Amino acid sequence: MLNVRANIEDPRNVKLIYDVLKFSPPEIEPAVLFATNNALVCETPDDAMKVAYEIDRSRYDALALDGTFYQKSGIISGGSHDLARKAKRWDEKHMAQLKLQKEKITEELKEVMKKTRRQGELTTVESQIRGLENRLKYSQNDLEASKKSLAEYDRKLDNFTRELDQIGPKIAEIERRMQQRDLKIQDIKESMNNVEDDVYAEFCARIGVANIRQFEERELVLQQERAKKRAEFEQQIDRINNNLEFERSKDTLKNVQRWERAVQDDEDSLETFKQTEARHRQEIEKDKEKIELMKQEKAAHKALVDQTEEEMSKARRDVQALAKEVAAIHQSIANIEARKETMKNKRHNILMQAKMDAIEIPLKQGSMDDIGQQPQQQPQQGGQGGDTSSDTSAAAGGATYERESLIEIDYQQLPGNLKNISDADQVKKTGDTLSKELQAKFETLEKIQTPNMKAMQKLNLVSEKILSTNEELEAARKRAKKAKAAFEKIKNERCTLFTNCCNHISDAIDSIYKQLSRNEAAQAYLGPDNPEEPYLDGINYNCVAPGKRFQPMSNLSGGEKTIAALALLFAIHSFQPAPFFVLDEIDAALDNTNIGKVASYIREKTTNLQTIVISLKEEFYCHADVLVGICPEPADCLVSQTLSLDMEKYENGDQQ
Repeated sequence: MLNVRANIEDPRNVKLIYDVLKFSPPEIEPAVLFATNNALVCETPDDAMKVAYEIDRSRYDALALDGTFYQKSGIISGGSHDLARKAKRWDEKHMAQLKLQKEKITEELKEVMKKTRRQGELTTVESQIRGLENRLKYSQNDLEASKKSLAEYDRKLDNFTRELDQIGPKIAEIERRMQQRDLKIQDIKESMNNVEDDVYAEFCARIGVANIRQFEERELVLQQERAKKRAEFEQQIDRINNNLEFERSKDTLKNVQRWERAVQDDEDSLETFKQTEARHRQEIEKDKEKIELMKQEKAAHKALVDQTEEEMSKARRDVQALAKEVAAIHQSIANIEARKETMKNKRHNILMQAKMDAIEIPLKQGSMDDIGQQPQQQPQQGGQGGDTSSDTSAAAGGATYERESLIEIDYQQLPGNLKNISDADQVKKTGDTLSKELQAKFETLEKIQTPNMKAMQKLNLVSEKILSTNEELEAARKRAKKAKAAFEKIKNERCTLFTNCCNHISDAIDSIYKQLSRNEAAQAYLGPDNPEEPYLDGINYNCVAPGKRFQPMSNLSGGEKTIAALALLFAIHSFQPAPFFVLDEIDAALDNTNIGKVASYIREKTTNLQTIVISLKEEFYCHADVLVGICPEPADCLVSQTLSLDMEKYENGDQQ
């Protein structure tokens, strides 16, 4: 058994399939061990492929968690390539909504916790009320049970009284019958003795006994008979005595006294229950009064809590209103500051533009030299250049605006119609009009240029250059046309060759697949994804195994994939056959049935197809014409030895 922990450390979590299986009963352990062998299970298909083929010189059977099975023979089966596309992903919008909902619930929870702190006393009062209500319920249950027990005792007393009245006449009748039976028994005994004496008088006189009974006492048989009779009479007497004892035991007077005592006890118990009931009623009344007081206290506490919450809500609303007012004031201040900075920047830009255009502005205070760009800062050393540079730039800009604020413009030279403008819209409109006039004058100045005396010379040079360029362009067009014609010729030849090959393979692959499968129900389709230029895109190849529905090639079993691949190889080979064909262990994933089908197909094509097959299965190489084996030869160094066997000698089975 492979020691995974000792031999495989990367990738992680590689285990034997046998170690992760749970099976029952334990007796099947050898079968499970035989079936799993040294197969390994990995987390991902990449890990499984690495373990199967790349981890060391030895190969292993590896299975990924998504079902992809990498066999050490090179066959890959199962798996799912689109699990990642089918995985669910959270929608960002939905996540944002959930976060908002979480924040809202958190705020609500905080409010509830605040209320919970104030409801401690209310909870205590409610607990006391529930306790008193439970006591009241239990007291009422005891009262109902006592009433039911009292009624049951009254019913039993009535039944006992009726039974006592019925027993008296029965006892008298039984005693009378017993007396009559005693008299009858006595009379019968006397009659029996008299009859026996009369009957056996002569016999008794002859044998010298007073009566026959003496004779019977001496005779064993008569004695046994007498004992039997005596036993019968004794049994009867015992029954009568038992009846008498039973009747005597039924002492009616004692029963009456016993029942009277029971009635008295029940009455005493009833009185006790009544007293207990009265006491419980008093306790219930007291509990009701306490409950009423607690309810009043609860109502008072609740009113106080509601009042406090209302005051807190009002205070909270006032605070929110004040916060909104403060925020509005801060916003207004920020807007004013922003407009102020904007106006300063705008004034700075206008002054800078006037200075750059050499426009003299009449000034009452200051000079044009005070107008300047923000001073250039020396680059900062070290890693603090970002924040320090921005702070310094802001400080320099503030200093520039502060210096320019000392400049006072003289507006006395303005025309009278421009001095009296006070409306902001009119100022903006007049400024736009003046800007347009100024721009028009600048455009007029740009159009007026100094005549270029060398223009004709430059024109001649440009004309000559245009002629030369046109000649080069025409030559390039001819070369491009010739190259395009050559390209189209090669493209057509390439498309023709590829199409002929593809059409031949598409026509031949279905029949080859049927011959390999030995079933006319098998189907194979091959066609290009791009019919116009098939070599630019992929080729679509699908097979339908006999007796199965259509499914993608990746879902076929290892044997079905092998048959499909062989059909494609033989179809490609049929287009331009090679002198011979080399196949390396194509039977690794095939069962004996499919091995026989492939071997029979290759055997049938031996006239047109010479094949060299590397195989380790007897079911396959038994169909070969010649077998060649390779084994090591003992020597000082490793040397290979070849062994060959002509199988044609054994076709008819006449040689060994």
